[in-house]
This record gives sequence, C-alpha cells and structure tokens, in this order.
Amino acid sequence: MDSLTTAAASGMRSRSESLEMLANNIANATSTGFKEDREFYGLYTAAEADGGSASPAPELPVIERHWTNFSQGTLTNTGNPFDLALAGGGFFIAQSPGGTLYTRNGNFRLSPSGQIETQDGYPVMSSDAKPILVDPSRPVQITPDGSVQQDGQLVAQIGVADFSDLSALSKQGQTYFRFSASQPPPQLARPEIHQGALESANAQPAEAAVKLVGVLRQFEMLQKAMSMGTDMNRRAIEEVAKLA
Repeated sequence: MDSLTTAAASGMRSRSESLEMLANNIANATSTGFKEDREFYGLYTAAEADGGSASPAPELPVIERHWTNFSQGTLTNTGNPFDLALAGGGFFIAQSPGGTLYTRNGNFRLSPSGQIETQDGYPVMSSDAKPILVDPSRPVQITPDGSVQQDGQLVAQIGVADFSDLSALSKQGQTYFRFSASQPPPQLARPEIHQGALESANAQPAEAAVKLVGVLRQFEMLQKAMSMGTDMNRRAIEEVAKLA
C-alpha cells in the first residue's frame, strides 16, 4: 500500500473513532453528572507502511487514548431532598454487585426500607463504608458538609471519595467510574454538598455538534484521497501491463 493510501486510511480510522466519541458526548449531554470524553493524538511510524522502499516510512495519525474531562458541571436546583450535587472535587460512593463505583450523579432515591440509593438501586455509602438508612416517615436534611440528619439528630455522614490521580478512573456505563486497584487508594473528601440540586453534564452539545460536522468533512476528504490513491495505483498497474 502506497503512503498516500496508508495515510488516508489511518486518518479515516482516527476520524471514525472521533465520530463515536463525539456522538456519545452529544447523546449524554442531558445525563446528570456525565463527564465528556476527549482525545489525545499521536503519530506512529510503521516500517511496512511504505512497502519496503528506501524512503523514510511515513508518520501516521492515531488516537493514542481518550481522556475524560472532569471539570465541574452547572448546578441546577430541583427541590428534591434526595437530589445531591457536589461543588468541587470528589465522587459519591455506591456499592454495586460488581464492586465499588464512583459517581457525580447525585440523583438518588429512598428505598421502601429507608436506604438511600442510586437510580440503579446501588446503596450510597457513608464515610464509614456502610449503607445510609433513614426513617422514611420523617424528613431528611443533608447539610453542606454531608451530614444526614433527621429531627436535628445525626444519622450518617455521606461518603465522598477523592483521587490524587483521576486517570486511575475508568468509565463504567454513563455516569459511573471504576477505580484501578494498582493506583493509590482514594481519600475521603469534604466538598460542599447541595441538597435539592443536581450537577448537569459538562458536555457542550453545540460545541460537539460543530466538531462533529468538521470531523465528517475531514472524513469525506480522506475518503476522496484514498479513492485517488487507489485510482492512481490502478492506472500505474495498467500502464505497466501495456508496456509488458
């Protein structure tokens, strides 16, 4: 494969990955606590890419990895006492059947037994790593420091985990994250917690849509370049056949 076709094919592959990432960001622009993904580009050199010619092998674009933008989303008041939003760093802790998960999505609910849980039914954990149980018949107050109170009495302290290296977190579904055990363990944090509010996604749909259009145009240009390269190779083979 010649260098033009190889470079175009590599570019189309990276653009295809960008399309998937941008489409996912747009699809989750209304998901509470969602954190958008972005991409980190690099170049690689494949010795076989130039067909073994004496000229230097071309450097081809590749998406080395996706990275997550953990910036704060906008806080929106809901009035629901079990809607919680974090102002600052940190993640709520939820215990799923597959292990501990972390999330910025504070759209919680109260189970019939009085347990505070996520919309998926995962218990929200306290600072002492226990499920939070309250009396369903009485109002629940949650102070900015995360204290869960009923009738002025402390019931539990909401657990909030923080990480020294956020790259140790990998996405699990739309708004959950899983922690890599090979990294230093998370520490308990005390950010400001807003009761009756939710953190919106930090994805910007308008910006993502503009990027999406740009990526589509780039993909079309690369597709044309690949077609040109294929056509040039075909004509070269035909000319050689005529001379033979």
